[in-house]
Parts: sequence; structure tokens; C-alpha cells
Amino acid sequence: MSLIGQNEPEWKATAYVNGEQKEISSSDYAGKWHIIYWYPLDFTFVCPTEIRGFEKLKKEFEAEGIEIIGASTDSFYSHKAWFEDKSTFPDGVTHPVVADTSHQFSKAFGVLKEDLGVAFRATVLVDDKGVVRSVAINDLEVGRSPSEILRTAQAFKSGGLCGADWHKGEPFVA
Repeated sequence: MSLIGQNEPEWKATAYVNGEQKEISSSDYAGKWHIIYWYPLDFTFVCPTEIRGFEKLKKEFEAEGIEIIGASTDSFYSHKAWFEDKSTFPDGVTHPVVADTSHQFSKAFGVLKEDLGVAFRATVLVDDKGVVRSVAINDLEVGRSPSEILRTAQAFKSGGLCGADWHKGEPFVA
């Protein structure tokens, strides 16, 4: 069943937040547009390209009033060890990344690959009313484009009819 048009599932999770272990929840994001992206595992090859991509665009997401939350089924300690490795993440990771070791967070959004116990590469966009506006799920091998996710979020926030490859400031489809 699709989450599109549904209220975001309520959730509470442990996360890596600027090197600290913190509890975050859906209530922390109430009234805010936010993106949640899942990746399969820490210490892999494709995942850091996506995480660095989201981190690189963090200011652009923030300028649009959109919060970024990452997630995987790894532990906080795994996140901490990996994100603080300057050879992989020279600029660090400053957005929250959920440590979903119980798999409850991933299951709530239907993005858990049960046979491996890892999340698919999934992205969920939630609006300021708590409604899921976009869901995209890739299998494990292919990474996403954080700039396309930003473009999609900007299109939803614009309130207009946005054609393919629409970019902020361009005219809407009439």
C-alpha cells in the first residue's frame, strides 16, 4: 500500500546527531517539510556518495525550509565510527541519521528488505501538514540523486503544476 497522501507514520528513534546519540521523533518535525532517506549499510561503496550528496545540499534544503534525516539499520556506534572517518566524510555528517537496529522505523515506511535486514534506498518527502507527498525506492545497487530530490521537493512546495525537469523559478504548466 502506498504512503502517498497518507499521514506520516509516527516514529521515535535513536539517531546520530553531530556526533551525539539522541532520540528524535516525528513530533520533532511536526509542521516542517522533511525528507527521510534510507540507505542499506554503513561502510559500503555507494552509500557514502548519497550521504555526501545530501550533506553537500543541506544548506539548499534548509533555505527551502526542508529538514534532512538519513537512516539505515546500522547502530549509532557504527554511524559514529563511519561518519567520523575523515577519508570517507571529510566534512563530516551534520544532519541526523537514524540508527534503526530494531527495523521498526524502516518497517513503518515499508522500506525494509526483510531477507537481508537492511533498508532499500528509499526517499520519503513529508509536507508541513505531516502528509507523505513523495516516495521513491531503489534496489540496493543504484544510488539516488540528492539534487533531483531537492528539485522534486521544490516543485511540491511551489504549489503549481510542474512539468518534467521543472526547476524553481520556471513557469508552471498551464
